[in-house]
Amino acid sequence: MKPANHLPTRCLAGLSGLLLSLQLSLLLSACASPAATEPGPQNIVGTGDLGLVVERASGSLQLLNTSRRELLGRIEGLGDLSHASLVYSRDGAHAYVFGRDGALSKVHLPSRRLLARVQQSGNSIGGAISQDGRLVAAQNYQPGGIKVFDSVTLAEVADIPAEYAPGQRSRVVGLAELPGQRFIFSLFDADEIWIADLSGIAAGRPPQLQKFKDVGRQPYDALITPDGRHYIAGLFGEDGLAKIDLWAAEPRVERILAGYGRGQQALPVFKMPHLRGWAVAGRHAYLPAIGRHEVLVVDTESWQEVGRIAVAGQPVFVMARPDGRQVWVNFALPDYDRVQVIDTQSRQIIQTLKPGRAVLHMEFTPRGESVWISARDDNQISVIDTASFAVQARLPAASPSGIFFTSRAQRSGF
Repeated sequence: MKPANHLPTRCLAGLSGLLLSLQLSLLLSACASPAATEPGPQNIVGTGDLGLVVERASGSLQLLNTSRRELLGRIEGLGDLSHASLVYSRDGAHAYVFGRDGALSKVHLPSRRLLARVQQSGNSIGGAISQDGRLVAAQNYQPGGIKVFDSVTLAEVADIPAEYAPGQRSRVVGLAELPGQRFIFSLFDADEIWIADLSGIAAGRPPQLQKFKDVGRQPYDALITPDGRHYIAGLFGEDGLAKIDLWAAEPRVERILAGYGRGQQALPVFKMPHLRGWAVAGRHAYLPAIGRHEVLVVDTESWQEVGRIAVAGQPVFVMARPDGRQVWVNFALPDYDRVQVIDTQSRQIIQTLKPGRAVLHMEFTPRGESVWISARDDNQISVIDTASFAVQARLPAASPSGIFFTSRAQRSGF
């Protein structure tokens, strides 16, 4: 007689088969789970492959996914976005949008919600976020100066008028963040550059200002080099740029590329070039020449011009692919339906594209395999393969202008 606590052999065999079947079922289910749980437009978890496109005609933003090359939905109610730009929180979940009407808006990307909006000035054209992400600064035309806000609440923490003479304020341009809760910016009407130190603001101390005077006529935009060392302001009132070495024991303004247009007939400027999306490839910088059909090549060790590249029109944005192998250029009227690609090894134009009417902005994916291009007058965004130049996608948008990917959250000067 078998002990009562032992099962018959055939029962053990059946149980073993059942367990094997259950294990196989679980294994197949696990293999199928990634496709079944892939996040869709209503289930966004990460923010690393997201971005925003400004729809200037409707005062809205389009949320996009750079990996799937698709639009996920619209965020509305942001006012006048005719010259809008934005910066991201460190985690890429929030964007701070600077509207031309002087409003500062905070949006949440995963939920596609406008969280807060403050009317901070009468006319604003951009801003920056501090190194630690706690302060957001807006640069203003009217009234001239910068205002600084808490990034969580949008409560104002500092107002810095750009007053350069009694009762006279300058329009502010070229605002960028510096290490240590500092911001640097240019005064277009005063021919000055200021640094505002807000490191003591939490303890109730006012901003400390360092002023550089007589930097050159009408600094119109500026940039920070990728290593954070040099601040360079373009000059609209004369040929040349103003440079400050921020690592120097006693920083001072130096003039570079002075007189690069000397001896040539001045051309009317149809659209101000932008320096914020500047191009660095190896030890060379590629800069738009104001009012000329040229891109300047500059050695970043000596800051001397080492070449010029003739292009189709007056360059507006001159932007390097993340690996520095290519430089992409778009243009002002009447050539604003074109984009040209420069090979940085040969310094030759290797491709001319026509992605649409009124190309206003370009943005590379973080590793540069694709570039997104807005065509305002065609209400369209094109996604282009940077190796083959094939069009990967065309997406509808209402008068699109600026394109901003969340990868900017990890870059200085963006």
